[in-house]
Amino acid sequence: MISTLKRDLRAYGAIVATVPKMFMAYSIWVWMSWFVQIIAVVILVAFWRAVFSNTATVGGLDLDTTINYLLLGMIFRAGQNTDVLYEIGEMMRDGRIGITLLRPLDMQATYYVINLANMGLNTLLSIPIALFAWLAYGLSLPNDPLVWLAFLVALLLGNAVMFCFDWIIGCVGFYSTEIWGLSVLRYGFGLFFSGALIPLDMMPDWLRTIASVLPFSQALYLPVSILAGINPVSAMPRIWLIQLGYLVVFLVASRLVFGRALRVVTVQGG
Repeated sequence: MISTLKRDLRAYGAIVATVPKMFMAYSIWVWMSWFVQIIAVVILVAFWRAVFSNTATVGGLDLDTTINYLLLGMIFRAGQNTDVLYEIGEMMRDGRIGITLLRPLDMQATYYVINLANMGLNTLLSIPIALFAWLAYGLSLPNDPLVWLAFLVALLLGNAVMFCFDWIIGCVGFYSTEIWGLSVLRYGFGLFFSGALIPLDMMPDWLRTIASVLPFSQALYLPVSILAGINPVSAMPRIWLIQLGYLVVFLVASRLVFGRALRVVTVQGG
């Protein structure tokens, strides 16, 4: 039992070590990403300043809180994007899905570890954007360690929810043999309902209800709203329980769907 656990931990550790190597191999994309994100920050701030030019609050939020929330959302958006759909689609196209399934490690657990490594690395790579936002627009971060702890727990729980949700969608690709359309649809819904474009507090009541029911807000709005001061730390136990409920449901569903989808997997390349 212990020897098996040590073997799996070594294997997962080796997988995690490959993630930064992939980023270094294609470092030009990192530089381009920073450039694009800086432009996006400038446009975002200019847009919301125009929105608040004739009003003090929107949805109960003032300008400074809104901009701070959206800047934090850009910095920590890696928690909402798992890249699972892209990975599954690529593996089906080039034939790697067959080799991956033959490996002695659980495929879903392996890609969850990769997802965590990617989230951590992408967050580190967002530090220059955070510095730019701090110098140019006064990005505000909390000083209370309890706020950061509450944020971290909510972020990890929310990311796990989104990973299981994306895994379910990815398994649908085993039936359709192509997942590009689904990934575009998921990205669009996630961008809007996660709170990345607009705080959920500003949505009409009926739309905010829909957004709160969908899983997208679990990995972005809820964690970031803690850092931005929209949700107090005292509300965290309730939020964590909600996230745990989502996680249990989607984890069980993802395992069931994955087990069923394996019976119809189709390899296009190889």
